Amino acid sequence: MTSPSASSSPLVRRRTLLSGAAALGCAAAVWPQGVLAQSAWPSRPVRIIVPFAPGGGADSSARVLAELFAAQLGQGVIVENKPGAGSAVGVNAAAQSKDGHTLLMGSNSMVINPSLIPNIGYDVARDFDAVGMVSAQPLVLVVPANSPLKSFADVVAEAKAKPGQLMAGNSGNGTLAHLASEIFASQTGTTITPVPYKGESALMPDLMGGLVSLGFLNLPSVIANIRSGRLRALAVSSPKEVPELPGVPTFRSLNQPSLEVQGWAALFAPKDSIPADGLAKLEKLLAQALASDAVKSRFATLAVSPVSQSRAETVKFMKAETERYAAVIKARGIKAE
Repeated sequence: MTSPSASSSPLVRRRTLLSGAAALGCAAAVWPQGVLAQSAWPSRPVRIIVPFAPGGGADSSARVLAELFAAQLGQGVIVENKPGAGSAVGVNAAAQSKDGHTLLMGSNSMVINPSLIPNIGYDVARDFDAVGMVSAQPLVLVVPANSPLKSFADVVAEAKAKPGQLMAGNSGNGTLAHLASEIFASQTGTTITPVPYKGESALMPDLMGGLVSLGFLNLPSVIANIRSGRLRALAVSSPKEVPELPGVPTFRSLNQPSLEVQGWAALFAPKDSIPADGLAKLEKLLAQALASDAVKSRFATLAVSPVSQSRAETVKFMKAETERYAAVIKARGIKAE
């Protein structure tokens, strides 16, 4: 177990509460007064556990929603970062929190890790109630700016001509970036060598410097280096082209639909910890927030897109994601580090 991060300190908690109060004006523009029926929940401040260090799509999405939720719920909403073990520390902490005022901002890792880590301690379907999807961000196939690889077809041709010589940097064994490279190899009949790093920030200097050949990385983490010319984008994993990368093809347009692998964030509550009317209130709040221009604008600055799904749709999506990555991990023989 890791110790709580600095973001859970009393000082940062007070700042988060103040930021929630400052969002009253924004929330008023999102929801008219009285739009939600009043209920007894919540009766005290609400905590959103983010199982990662500050920064990144899940954390940023949580902080945007925390401000708006605080204003509408009439209670403080605290974002608490609990990183460790590829998100397992924070997910387990949330699963075990039965105080009725704890939520989890989960991501892909919570459905991937059970297939990688024996006795991980939680089961998504058993231990959590879904509130709804929140956001998504595509992966981008990137190469160093000075790479001779100019297109997806070039990467495939090089990988076939030189089996195992292309090195695909990733943010850690079993991460989405790693699984994307394994799906690429499987779908194209090639062999590439995955090179795990301790996070995307550790990988980036070697990728830009050409010490690794390519990477399937989150759009928010690479967009600045693409715009500055340090990296070249060859394809994106979103169903449609993204406005941040005009002209960069999608994997679907390249006849590689299996590579539509996106990072996502979704909101959960520990199973049976929040009353039905509280979950209904959260589901409605979330849907209204994601449809608002204020949240769309905030998310756009983070290079993530709002994704609105009902609780039932989210449960179905989680099951499909769990089965999808379990199959990849088994077929490719991927083991936890």
